[in-house]
Amino acid sequence: MTFSAFLFYTFSAILIGSAISVVSTRHPIHSALSLVLAFFTTAAIWVTLGAEFLGLALVVIYVGAVMVFFLFVIMMVNVRDFKKPKSNWRVYFVPLLLVGVLMFAELAMLIIYSTGGRGAVPEPETRNTFLLGKAMFDHYIYALEIVAVLLLSAMVAAIALTHRKTSSTKRQVPSEQIAIKRDDRVRLVKMDVVRDEDEPEDNKKQADK
Repeated sequence: MTFSAFLFYTFSAILIGSAISVVSTRHPIHSALSLVLAFFTTAAIWVTLGAEFLGLALVVIYVGAVMVFFLFVIMMVNVRDFKKPKSNWRVYFVPLLLVGVLMFAELAMLIIYSTGGRGAVPEPETRNTFLLGKAMFDHYIYALEIVAVLLLSAMVAAIALTHRKTSSTKRQVPSEQIAIKRDDRVRLVKMDVVRDEDEPEDNKKQADK
């Protein structure tokens, strides 16, 4: 068995185990951590198969942004566990340690694979990231420009809908806030001084009670 085949079967076993853990674990944070491990392992498999662009995109977009955001939301919404913060740290520490060790081991095996453990697999002349960029900007440049214009139009439309004026819209005017005077916001009211002996007898009785 070659080293690349060993990596494929090892990563596949980790991926299947993490995917089963995603749907079988009852704790939401454990499920999110298992999904992070599944994404990272999938990226590692893609890198070993030569699709390094897809692997890096999966790590950067899903593992680095989406899943971390989901994990923070789950931890903030899970109010039940906040009642006992000191007694529940072991619940999170063991899965975090396990996921971290597995991800570090996968990264170490990928480094060994890229530095000389490929065996008789020939080195490609050009990386597929270069070929993907060349095809995108040579053969599909018009489609790429159309998609870019559509995304820009959607972003401008979202901004325009957010900033549209309605009857309930309230906006700040810095020039008016700077030009404001004390008399426009503060009103002094003169009141007569009331002493204890001037209060009615009923009020005194209520105060004594």
